[in-house]
Amino acid sequence: MKKVISMLLVAALALVMCSACFAEEAALKIGFIGPLTGAAAVYGTSCLQGAQVAVDEINAQGGMQIELIAQDDEHDPEKSVNAYNTLWDEGAQMIVGCVTTGPCKAVSAEAYNDRMFMLTPSASSTEVTEGKDNMYQVCFTDPNQGSASAQFIVDNGLATKVAVIYNNADAYSTGIYQTFVANAAELGLEVVSVTTFTDDTTDFSVQLTDAKDNGADLVFLPIYYTPASMILSQANAMEYAPTFFGVDGMDGILTMEGFDTFLAEGLMLLTPFAADAEDERTQTFVAAYQAAYTDVPTQFSADGYDAVYALYEASLQGGITGDTSTEDACEILVSVMPEITVSGLTGEMDWDANGEVTKTPKAVVIQNGVYVGM
Repeated sequence: MKKVISMLLVAALALVMCSACFAEEAALKIGFIGPLTGAAAVYGTSCLQGAQVAVDEINAQGGMQIELIAQDDEHDPEKSVNAYNTLWDEGAQMIVGCVTTGPCKAVSAEAYNDRMFMLTPSASSTEVTEGKDNMYQVCFTDPNQGSASAQFIVDNGLATKVAVIYNNADAYSTGIYQTFVANAAELGLEVVSVTTFTDDTTDFSVQLTDAKDNGADLVFLPIYYTPASMILSQANAMEYAPTFFGVDGMDGILTMEGFDTFLAEGLMLLTPFAADAEDERTQTFVAAYQAAYTDVPTQFSADGYDAVYALYEASLQGGITGDTSTEDACEILVSVMPEITVSGLTGEMDWDANGEVTKTPKAVVIQNGVYVGM
């Protein structure tokens, strides 16, 4: 009898151990690629932290478990491809990434050939998804940001004369500028000054002087927060105080090291997320994020969070598990993503077969050093 009991105990223990092994093997492996160091680290870190909050929530529910594997690309296309190859070696089945446009264009070309599904939280250029059925976006595309910005300025009577300062060496900035100017003309919004800069520019006196001399009462900045911080500082020094209006690349300026947030007072930006929103889901997310990272989440944090949930829900819908091959998971997600609707922090999201998301933008203004919904 003792022998029988012993054998039963051994069998039970083996079953428990096998169950544990199965649970571990069944974890869905999601890769993440973004800048975690370097000049664009605010974007990548925020996205990753938001993604991790989502993973922690999902894993706490039981059922399908997710393993998030992160790689730093330093906002460099070559290093991003290296990060992608590392994720392949580590068994990633799909990717949240890349965070910025240049690296995402480079990696999406590799992923298309290899059949790895990618969902970028924040790379907004149409070049990222063009011709690639396995590349989807959580954020608005550049054209949508440009047209929505022009419409918002007109609808709210924010300006009569507008200046635009954009980076003509950057696909993100150029794409938004082009659509903004085209829509401004259709809406009767007068653009009185258009000036450019490149990645190496640090002196914006020429651009600001041109805007001021042409009587611009609003300066549209379809750019990232680093050059924007210099523009705001130099405008203050020359006592030029128009309304400044930016897009999602501006999000993060309040957490930029060494930046005087007073200079951003009154800055408006178009974004799909506002941390001060009063809905329960946003406040739950903000509380969890602050508890984990002692910081206020940005739109990029919310984008990372929504990207994980979109992949999770699509995987459930398509029957993807931790044992599904990367290639098979890709084909399933390609067929499932255009068929689902995901209710996220950044809005209710639907996708077309080109990977472009549909959702409603929001606008925020910086008041007393925080974002306030408009």
